[in-house]
Amino acid sequence: MDLHVKAPIFLIQNSLTRLNDGGRIINISSSATRIALPNLLGYSVSKGAINTLTYVLAQQLGSRKITVNAISPGFVNTDMNAAVLSDPNGRQFAANLSVMGRWAETDDVANIAGFLAGSDARWVTGQSIDASGGSRL
Repeated sequence: MDLHVKAPIFLIQNSLTRLNDGGRIINISSSATRIALPNLLGYSVSKGAINTLTYVLAQQLGSRKITVNAISPGFVNTDMNAAVLSDPNGRQFAANLSVMGRWAETDDVANIAGFLAGSDARWVTGQSIDASGGSRL
């Protein structure tokens, strides 16, 4: 909870005085908030808190034209998932979750963040963008 909930709250809280009107806040959530993964209960709950933080801040900061959104990735090829993705069965499990038959690469998530940070997303706020490749549809 310290890493996934408190740290983002404190970071945002301390940034608000320096964030210009019309700025962007992009939180990282997880598809684990909508897919039951019993082994990840604590993680899932912490990311659910990030979704709620996103919705509340979007409402509170709307008058400043600051958008607040979250990205909810599924399995991404990162150090966090190294144990799962280094095992052939784990790699297949992660790939099979997505309708696209693969796990995400970091660029898949970074490109969504780039969009949300840009002016084309100025009317998108209070959203959790699913970036799971259609996992568990």
